[in-house]
Amino acid sequence: MRDSGLQKSGHGLPKPRGELKELNNFRSLLQPWRVEDSAELYGIHSWGAGYFDVSSNGDVVICPNGPQGPRVSIPEIIEGIKERGYDMPCLLRVENILDSQIASLHESFGKAIKTLGYKGSYRGVFPVKVNQQQQVIEEIADFGARYHHGLEVGSKGELIAAVSHLSDREACLICNGYKDGEFIDLGLQAQRIGLNVFFVIEMPGELETILQRARIHDMRPKLGVRCKLSTRASGHWAESGGERSVFGLSPAEIVDLIDKLKANDMLDCLRLLHYHLGSQVSNIRDIRLGVQEGARFYAGLVQEGAPMGYIDLGGGLAVDYDGSHTNYVSSRNYTLDEYSADIVEAIMATLDEVNVPHPHIVTESGRATVAYYSLLLFNILDASVLEPMQLPEELPEDTPEPVKNLREVLVNISPRNLQECYNDAIYYRGEMRQLFATGAVNLRQRCLSERFFWAILMRISEEKGKLKVIPRDLQDIDTYLADIYYGNFSIFQSLPDSWAIDQLFPIMPVHRLQECPTRLGIISDITCDSDGQINHFIDQQGDKRTLELHPLKPGEEYYLGVFLVGAYQETLGDLHNLLGDNNVVSIRIEDDGSYEFVREQEGDTVADVLSYVEYDPRRIMESLRSTAERAVREGRITPSQRFAFLQIFEDGIRGYTYFER
Repeated sequence: MRDSGLQKSGHGLPKPRGELKELNNFRSLLQPWRVEDSAELYGIHSWGAGYFDVSSNGDVVICPNGPQGPRVSIPEIIEGIKERGYDMPCLLRVENILDSQIASLHESFGKAIKTLGYKGSYRGVFPVKVNQQQQVIEEIADFGARYHHGLEVGSKGELIAAVSHLSDREACLICNGYKDGEFIDLGLQAQRIGLNVFFVIEMPGELETILQRARIHDMRPKLGVRCKLSTRASGHWAESGGERSVFGLSPAEIVDLIDKLKANDMLDCLRLLHYHLGSQVSNIRDIRLGVQEGARFYAGLVQEGAPMGYIDLGGGLAVDYDGSHTNYVSSRNYTLDEYSADIVEAIMATLDEVNVPHPHIVTESGRATVAYYSLLLFNILDASVLEPMQLPEELPEDTPEPVKNLREVLVNISPRNLQECYNDAIYYRGEMRQLFATGAVNLRQRCLSERFFWAILMRISEEKGKLKVIPRDLQDIDTYLADIYYGNFSIFQSLPDSWAIDQLFPIMPVHRLQECPTRLGIISDITCDSDGQINHFIDQQGDKRTLELHPLKPGEEYYLGVFLVGAYQETLGDLHNLLGDNNVVSIRIEDDGSYEFVREQEGDTVADVLSYVEYDPRRIMESLRSTAERAVREGRITPSQRFAFLQIFEDGIRGYTYFER
């Protein structure tokens, strides 16, 4: 599509286009571009939750304690990463932000509990499935101990990892998911050493297995039951809640559970009610309705004689990815304080009606806990830029009629006929493509038609900004004209939700923000896959199809950051094109603004990813040595060339899977 008139970045100064050009020209008449304009353009103050800002020199800075605390430049951190021998892409983790999110969650609930006179306490837990990385779980367990912050697990592997890090006897260890005998034995042993373990019954058949293993170990387990609410939230994960959700017991099944516990003289083991409304619940009304219904179930269990004591609301606390503060799927229409106060008030109001004591409140806020503390950094390798092109003043004598018509369309474009000109351009280009397919026109004639076609679209893009109402066919024209910026990363490895469920993440340059961005672009990764691109970006009106970017400068790196990627992205990533895990660096920022590289994890080598898909790197090298030796015998290469051949492959198999300068 870009074979005619394509110019690579660095070949002359890129020119602004369409609406972006008019906007920038308007601003330049009033005042020069400022870093405040960049902050507003990319919405960093809206989605950054106070953890990110733009410095006066145009760098994105990290503020782990909020806007009034220390500030550290991301480009400065990138230089430190490179000096330590690590290439892009790199996942940057900021431990302080993880600590701040845990503290904010507990302090918000603590304030609501004190203000409203609630008699129970708050017990947060982190669902290990959201980010199973060892350093994440370790930091949550260590820092969270001061708040009795616990963990939620859904598999034997997660349970073992959690027990190895959790030592606080007041923190909850919530066991969800499928539970075989071995899973239950592990949990019972964790309870025996003093951990506060709850087995949440999510399917009717689980109870018998739990009772059987408890009798064998001569223990009385702490049990919870997950109920299916009729309340449902909207969004990507709505199916995880509601009456037809996969996990949980219906009201009738809960009554059967109670009767079975009574029959086994173990009703006193039932201590917790659990439900899950869904992940990323953007509307506070849904949350409040779910809490009210869940509290009714809790009251019913107490009235049946169960001691209870804990109500677990599951996940749902959303992250405002786009900064719009709305009930849009990538946002939320409430603050953390509103969330906490509404939950506490709704439980109080429901239980006080029936004189049921206030339980400890448990939430499994995973996404909101870890999303902010990780960001993906990568460099741009190149850009495909569609620039205004030279068109001939006089057409050759053998010019086909459709090309003449395209030229006529270009000459006659005005705001009044944009739709008509667009339709004509599509039609005449189609005619030329058909003629080329049948051999009726040659390559140069086809190329000339493409030049006129793209010139028409660029002119329409400029003129449509003058219209009060833009026709539907012309609304996405800037997307067709957008530059393609090639990023040194894999969407499938590092941002799988962006590809799989169209999750929006904040993306922006992390430097040069004192400059006006004059390009509109989309981002392509380095996989050999047409799906390996990002062409939807956050916007406070929903989303947009292009991102404002700066022209590349020859000989200078251009870095972008994808923010709020701490939840789910690392574990869900795959090995598409055998591009493996990227480098990971963790930092801790001190109060005086200094910072320390506390952990460094080298990304996968080529040998690593080959072994993941059942290749043996040693056998590969043995095969290559045999092949090279045969080539020597056949006179194709010399022994010294054989040595160079093997050396290159040995270096390659030890190398990083991503692009290296």
